[in-house]
Amino acid sequence: MNRSDKAVERFGEGFNCAQAVVSVYASDLGLDEKKSFKVACAFGGGMARCGLTCGAVTGALMVLGLRHGMDSKETETAKEKTYERTVEFMEAFKVLNGSLACKELLGCDLSEPAGKKRAKEKGLFKTICPKMVRDAVDILEKMA
Repeated sequence: MNRSDKAVERFGEGFNCAQAVVSVYASDLGLDEKKSFKVACAFGGGMARCGLTCGAVTGALMVLGLRHGMDSKETETAKEKTYERTVEFMEAFKVLNGSLACKELLGCDLSEPAGKKRAKEKGLFKTICPKMVRDAVDILEKMA
């Protein structure tokens, strides 16, 4: 099973979109899988269901930070590389999906009970969200 399939499977198991993306890279990046679920937990639904940046995107950005990020003053050039890769990722995701914002991707606001109900009734967590998870991982795989 490839990473995209595994991430979609994890989303289907009840992990949020950010958790699904980060967790499939955890072991390669020196992160315990359980810790990856914890660190990404707050980012689902556009950050705690606030509809902001899609959790699949924020999960991917965490992966990019773990891959390329600055970890001391001596590696400050890593910050620029991480920012460049982040912009590259976000542009590719926007080309595929038209937005980075959860509420725009879903067409409803998960922070409101009516929006969450609408998303469930329309099956968006079974259609749109898995696509966002797959797209995020596919983009990361191409960037590797």
